[in-house]
Amino acid sequence: MSAVRALLLTAALAAGLSACNRDREPAPGEAPAAPGQAAAVTPADAAAPMGFEEKTPYADVRLTLPDAIKPQSDLHARLYAEQVRQLRQFVEGAQGELTEAGADTDRPKYEKTVTVTAAHETGKLISFKQVDFDYSGGAHPNTLTTGILWDKALKRRIGLADLFRRNADLTGLDQALCAAINAAKRARVPNSAPVTLGGRPGSACPRAADTAFVLAPGTVNGRAAGLIFLINPYQVGPGVEGGYEIAIPVSGFRSLLAIAYADDFAGQLLKSGDVTPVLAPAPAPETT
Repeated sequence: MSAVRALLLTAALAAGLSACNRDREPAPGEAPAAPGQAAAVTPADAAAPMGFEEKTPYADVRLTLPDAIKPQSDLHARLYAEQVRQLRQFVEGAQGELTEAGADTDRPKYEKTVTVTAAHETGKLISFKQVDFDYSGGAHPNTLTTGILWDKALKRRIGLADLFRRNADLTGLDQALCAAINAAKRARVPNSAPVTLGGRPGSACPRAADTAFVLAPGTVNGRAAGLIFLINPYQVGPGVEGGYEIAIPVSGFRSLLAIAYADDFAGQLLKSGDVTPVLAPAPAPETT
């Protein structure tokens, strides 16, 4: 074969492949490729599911996400992947424990549910409350409540330290939180033992910097009127007291706010102090 004929065949093959690529329809969720540029699909381009559920002979697990998370595609994808991975690990652990030698075959199977709900949204921020219900064969189930705070522009999770100025003195906020917790404890259980800052475990007030929280709505739309701190059962008293959700108004920490987030706070709380929702009793685990 002559060199010229070889070159012509090579050129024809390249043209044919190019035409095939042009004729290919983009996959769902895939943006059309720019001329001369290959199409690329990133994980955030495909919307993550809004929930996950799996039932096995050993455990039932479920994840529920709110519609408010949909616009935050990065957070949506990350949170879904993280929680599904942990739920699957829970199922594997349940199978290992319930099938180990000598295990009681009449034991109820394990259960874990993760429910995420929208708390409040401002111009720059959106927060979610995450409630984890876990039954792993003990005397009773356990419930853990945490908060998620997301910077919509930076597309990353932030914490209390990010909301406040660098090296801000949180002593006043710690004291306000402790006072509100004790007021809530007295209202719920009049003879409950008070908690103090610097006390021993079980009788110590949690520090604001170490406590989960969500943004609190108020009288001004699109702004947060304060923070709701999420205190879990056993953290400030016996388990029979349950957990507490304590709302602290922005007036108690406005001077501490970082410039970047100061405009996201305004107005008055709809209710301060104990804002713990009244929940129906959790259903008993199913028996097999």
